[in-house]
Amino acid sequence: MTFEQEWAELRAAAAARSAMRLNSVPAEGGGGSSGDLVVNRDDLGRIGNDAYDLRTKVSRQGDHARPATFEAAIALTNGNFTSGSAVLKVHDRWNTHLKTLLDSLAHISNHLDYTKAQHSNDDVKIQGDLAPISALSKYMK
Repeated sequence: MTFEQEWAELRAAAAARSAMRLNSVPAEGGGGSSGDLVVNRDDLGRIGNDAYDLRTKVSRQGDHARPATFEAAIALTNGNFTSGSAVLKVHDRWNTHLKTLLDSLAHISNHLDYTKAQHSNDDVKIQGDLAPISALSKYMK
């Protein structure tokens, strides 16, 4: 057997193995048995609700430090302490980071709520667009 013949056989065998892998769903650990994308709307809703609940708690509990640090900064500044401006910086940075965290949690919650609703709308649209089998059988005749 020449090199070209052996090389052609090896390439053909590799192509066959590759085609089999691409045209099938792995038997173990490769997702679901059907190979379809599955989105569980209940899970999306629960995660979105958890993000909303966390945002509510962080908003309420994270705001406890704001008035106290502001009052401390003003009192220190009025008392001619140089640490007053440093406490005010802590206050401002705390507010900035708290708002960033709250915005991120709101974004997660809103995005998951939107995704849940969009999947429901897509399902309705897809089911409405599918032609019944009897209509398809007319075209096959």
